[in-house]
Order: sequence, then structure tokens, then C-alpha cells
Amino acid sequence: MPIDPTLPYDDENIFAKILRGEIPSTKVYEDEWAYAFEDINPQAEVHTLVIPKGRYVSWDDFSAKAEAEEIAGFVRAVGKVARDKGLVEPGYRMMANVGAHGGQEVPHLHVHIFGGEPLGPMIARRR
Repeated sequence: MPIDPTLPYDDENIFAKILRGEIPSTKVYEDEWAYAFEDINPQAEVHTLVIPKGRYVSWDDFSAKAEAEEIAGFVRAVGKVARDKGLVEPGYRMMANVGAHGGQEVPHLHVHIFGGEPLGPMIARRR
């Protein structure tokens, strides 16, 4: 169910529980700013999620409230995961959904990294 990114952070969301170790995940990368793990329902050959360790509902929340060092650390973590997975060439896609129209389902900022195969058009075309 899509979420409202203007709501306060919910400490009981699934990604908060993953960060606390209450729900298992397949860790790909971790540093002081971010945690990356494999999606349990992959939509491409490679489908990895990268989440900040801070309490941010969405990209909008993060870009408005995070300190510059935290933003830089998170963005660098996303890039490192893509490089470590060998996705830079031939390419990959990053996606962060925000709010109901964007299809956001978990109220914790997360970036999807898709790759390992041709991904097709960016979004479904209108008919």
C-alpha cells in the first residue's frame, strides 16, 4: 500500500527492523551511513536495496533534513554497491519512489539498484 511521505517516521517499518537486526536480510554492503541488501522479491537479475541508517521517510525527507556529510555518505554507498556488483558497464537503473503517486510502499528512504540485464523503458507508456 502506498504511503504518505509527509507522515512522521515509523520506527516499526520493515527497513527499521532490518537495520536493528530484527528481520534477517542478505547484506551486500554496510558503512556508517548506509546498509545494502538483496531484495527478497527481485524485479531484475540484480535487485539490491540501499537504505540510509538515519530515520528518513523518503528522498524528500532526506534531502530536506539530512546533514551534507550524511547525504554524501549515502550517495557514495549507492555508487559503491553498483560498482562492486559490476553494473557500471553495461549500465544499471536506480529508483527511489516517493509517496502514493510514486508507488512508495515502505516509509523509510530506499534506493533500488536494478541491473544485470536490459531493463527496457524507464516507465510504462500511456496508451
